[in-house]
Amino acid sequence: MYYSFSIFERKFNFSKKSNMQLIKLKPRNTNSADKKLNERYEKLQSLLEEIHKRELPQKVTTEINTEIEKVNTIQDSAYKKQLLKSRTKILRILEKELKLVPKNYYRNLWLALGMSVFGIPMGAAFGVALDNMGLLGIGLPIGMVIGMAIGSEMDKKAAKENRQLNLDS
Repeated sequence: MYYSFSIFERKFNFSKKSNMQLIKLKPRNTNSADKKLNERYEKLQSLLEEIHKRELPQKVTTEINTEIEKVNTIQDSAYKKQLLKSRTKILRILEKELKLVPKNYYRNLWLALGMSVFGIPMGAAFGVALDNMGLLGIGLPIGMVIGMAIGSEMDKKAAKENRQLNLDS
């Protein structure tokens, strides 16, 4: 029996590479006194430069271009906030669609997960075993270390598979 996957392939063709170019972020006359604005602008600009080095599917390119357009058309009052929102959304798009992550992404993610998944139960076990629930807090740093170790290994794996962007999260 022969099955045709052409409908599936057309609907979910993530390997289709884009000929579209990313829109350039418009330079603004930023006040040098507002360091946060300059920092957010530089972070978004460096993210876009890093993305530009990679081959992206058309769907991802379109989504990123809409975010850049939002930043380029925003007025001065909400510009700083939009820079942060757009950078976060672009990073989320890259992570969900292409599994591209910034450096230390998994370490930072698993730091909190390790504290909650491993640390709290371990602390509760110490507290119950020693009949002193004040030891509940002992498990948190243990879970944090376990989570950071798991996350660091996942970061190494992402770097080996060339899925890591050369910027800090």
